[in-house]
Amino acid sequence: MKLILMTKPTFFVEEDKILSNLLEEGMDFLHIYKPDSSPMFTERLLSLIPEEYYKKIVVHGHYYLKDEYGLRGIHIDNPEAKPPLGYKGKFSRTCNTIEQLRDAKKGTEYVFLKNMFGNSSEQEKIQGFTTEQIADARKQGLIDRHVYALGGVNIDNLKEIKQMGFGGVVICGDIWRRFDIHQQQDYKDLLNHFCKIRKIVD
Repeated sequence: MKLILMTKPTFFVEEDKILSNLLEEGMDFLHIYKPDSSPMFTERLLSLIPEEYYKKIVVHGHYYLKDEYGLRGIHIDNPEAKPPLGYKGKFSRTCNTIEQLRDAKKGTEYVFLKNMFGNSSEQEKIQGFTTEQIADARKQGLIDRHVYALGGVNIDNLKEIKQMGFGGVVICGDIWRRFDIHQQQDYKDLLNHFCKIRKIVD
């Protein structure tokens, strides 16, 4: 399975160092997700990441950065939206439902299936899809190596996702909750956790 990390929606001081280290540790793709932010800040972040990793980076906005920095591609968050007029490079997109997958997979490098595990807490776990729905979608050829699970993905459900036939996982909260952007500078725990995830995904 491919291992994708989505950034926090806000910028923070140690971000470029953490992202560079995670890319060095074997992250497959990095998705820069900074909604409503100025492109200037994304450009600054990119300038602090070694150029050798640009081919692993995908942007969710400010699409011109793809060509300006030689990035891997762009990501379209709206399942109904089309790539920018005249766009020729790689792109991926997000789907909210299994039904959207059939059309969304056409022409895309890969697709995120959102809300895979919904929201979770210590008391309850709300799953976006039942095991039966995922199994049925796999039988129909909708879940395959080009579809990545997004939402509630953590180190405890990675093996289950692998068995479901997904081609990758998108990690967000399970990584970022291990680093307090306001109080911490040491991110060893975050890196160690990522390495554990990497071993399971491999």
